[in-house]
Amino acid sequence: MEYDLPRAAGLVALIIAVGTVGISVGTPMALQTVLMMVVPSMAVFGAIVFVLGMKHGEFRATNV
Repeated sequence: MEYDLPRAAGLVALIIAVGTVGISVGTPMALQTVLMMVVPSMAVFGAIVFVLGMKHGEFRATNV
């Protein structure tokens, strides 16, 4: 299966959504706190890791 940008970004968004639901259901933290503090940090971290992983994959593909 080949990943293009929309499919890969959709998977990252799905992982963040599942994590948000899991945190909001599994912890006594208020939903407002989760949405204001946890979700933005998860999104920023996910974006950084996504870009680093994409660049590493490009590096590996060109230096075979």
